Amino acid sequence: MALAHRFIIPSCSILSPRNEIQRFSVVHCLATTQTSNPTNNNPITRKSANYKPTIWTYDFVQSLKGHDMDEVLTDRANKLEEQVKSMISNEKTEFLTKLELIDDIQRLGLAYHFEQDIKKALHRCAFLVDKIERTEKNLHATALSFRLLRQHGFEVSQDIFKSFKDENGSFKETLCEDVKGMLSLYEASYLAFEGEDLLDEAKEFTIIHLKCLKDESENNLSKQVSHALELPLHHRMLRLEARWYIEEYSKRSDANQVLLEAAKLDFNRVQSVLQRDLKDMSRWWKGIGLADNLSFTRDRLMECFFWTVGMVYEPQFSNLRKGLTKVTSLITIIDDVYDVYGTLEELELFTDAVERWDVSAVNILPDYMKLCFLALYNTVNEMVYDILKEQGLNILPYLTKAWADLFKAFLKEAKWCHRKYTPTFEEYFDNAWMSISGVAILVHAYLLVDKSITKECLDCLENHHNLLRWPSIIFRLCNDLGTSSAEVERGETANSIVCNMRQTGNSEESAHKYLHNLIEETWKKMNKEIAECDSPFTKPFLDTVINLARISQCTYQYGDGHGAPDTRSKNRVLSLIINPI
Repeated sequence: MALAHRFIIPSCSILSPRNEIQRFSVVHCLATTQTSNPTNNNPITRKSANYKPTIWTYDFVQSLKGHDMDEVLTDRANKLEEQVKSMISNEKTEFLTKLELIDDIQRLGLAYHFEQDIKKALHRCAFLVDKIERTEKNLHATALSFRLLRQHGFEVSQDIFKSFKDENGSFKETLCEDVKGMLSLYEASYLAFEGEDLLDEAKEFTIIHLKCLKDESENNLSKQVSHALELPLHHRMLRLEARWYIEEYSKRSDANQVLLEAAKLDFNRVQSVLQRDLKDMSRWWKGIGLADNLSFTRDRLMECFFWTVGMVYEPQFSNLRKGLTKVTSLITIIDDVYDVYGTLEELELFTDAVERWDVSAVNILPDYMKLCFLALYNTVNEMVYDILKEQGLNILPYLTKAWADLFKAFLKEAKWCHRKYTPTFEEYFDNAWMSISGVAILVHAYLLVDKSITKECLDCLENHHNLLRWPSIIFRLCNDLGTSSAEVERGETANSIVCNMRQTGNSEESAHKYLHNLIEETWKKMNKEIAECDSPFTKPFLDTVINLARISQCTYQYGDGHGAPDTRSKNRVLSLIINPI
């Protein structure tokens, strides 16, 4: 009972100074991680997923030196930025040249410096789209303008592509000779909303022909086609795309050297900020001791940090990245508790403790769960305290509800597994879009990114607004496509593929195709939701929402890049966080 008294925190604990909150961390409960039953001393047989240890050691991360720019380089970067700004605002620049300039700026990773300049330039371009289309009928210019305008929230109709169809209503076969135009139309088609059949036709038409053309076109364009067919630009993780595009752009004979130099300097400057953030998180992770004391879990701090860079890479959002790294690291550990290690009785106790958010509940939890609960409790309370201090707003009820909802979804899946029950696809998915953790991640993201939290937005989050639902569905489907084999091997009975195959009699290949189609349809819904003009959410949060879907596609594109990272995953980390240009 003495232990229980050590951990009791008064109801106003979130108002305590930060060091008072941290007093309850792991000091008193790091003694053991025994596998004993909370109600008796009988040994328990535990499952194991045999996760590999991390290759990114604490010493390696702390050895990163960074490459901060000195005064000369900073001055050079500022001058280049002014030159780029002048290029964007130059009203004498031709329509297509301006569009290609903006596209290059975005793909090189520089757009966050010029958001207002780009918006103004596109506003002028919007008035020219119909005129250019009527007079020139340039497929590349039309498709590029459509993609950029829709991406930035301008109303633009799919009907601008009607002039590229023949009298039978099909896209003209002569378009196939214009590889650049076809590639632009392909990329534009991924900005479609639900019901835009013309864009669906454009996607199907361009995919068929680009697959034939990719080996026949000139080398640089051929590489762009292969890259696009692998994953469209709209679905790609932005910072990885910037690294790839900088390298490809530098090989072009027509490369704008001002843009190229600015992009290289900016990439290295941002990488230096990311390394500082990572080192801070590495110290935090070592300090809470979960990876060292819970050997059954995935030690995936680097992968969690990489995930948050996919959601928000801009240097000014360090606090958001750090907060989300903490959240995703804890989710990874707790997911392993539910999927792999915990007994059903323990998991019910754990879920109840989190739902009540009662620190005194630790005395009935097994030792390994004490660690998890207190790490979660302290981390969340610290975030709550910081926001209360800065904005005078107590957001504890919203965060605890997000965690409780996640734990209840975890528990339902654990019960299915324990009972060897395979739900219907609909039954599974009603729970699975929540258990994937996208909702919990995005609730934290909103509270960490927005400096003017509103009651309207909080209510939207609490009621699971579609901006939480659509990226979470994409996250879930990508995850299931990448992890289903390993889950079936360790005895789990529910994932999208298994449930679809059992319910419909589909082959595994057909089930995969069905899930990929669901992903495409969900992207359309999210495109429409993001484009809505009356959204109560700010642009930084909306960007974070769509980037959650992008990092999901990236992480699970070739397998389980989070739980079982391979050489490809390692190289992504190296190129983005470790190795400068």
